Amino acid sequence: MKFSRRRPEEPEINLIPFIDVLLVVLIFLMLSTTYSKFTELQVNLPSADADTLRERPLEVIVSVSADGRYAVNKKPVDGRSVEALTAEIATASGGRSDSVVVVSADALAAHQAVVNVLDASRRAGLARLTFAAQTSGEMPR
Repeated sequence: MKFSRRRPEEPEINLIPFIDVLLVVLIFLMLSTTYSKFTELQVNLPSADADTLRERPLEVIVSVSADGRYAVNKKPVDGRSVEALTAEIATASGGRSDSVVVVSADALAAHQAVVNVLDASRRAGLARLTFAAQTSGEMPR
């Protein structure tokens, strides 16, 4: 009897399933990763193309300057506290709860200053609020 020794077969590496798994992992990582740069967030404030404002007797216009000072109906408010702003808004509304508060904030005003206006309006009992925006033609360059 003649027994022949078989040569051991060299293992064959099939790379196709390996490549498929790597592609699935790559796609999963691409979809689940966020590329946000919060420190470089550029915000463009809104502008509106609307008709000219019509005069409404029940409006209380609260202006917020870039450095956080307030004015109610073009009258400066003493101090920057919410309590002083609440008193001025309540005086300007004449005790009417149906008055509309128009917030006109500078583009560089801190968000906290605008939130203070919203809080003061709520404390004064005025629930109707709106924000003023400049028209596209008035935007500074």
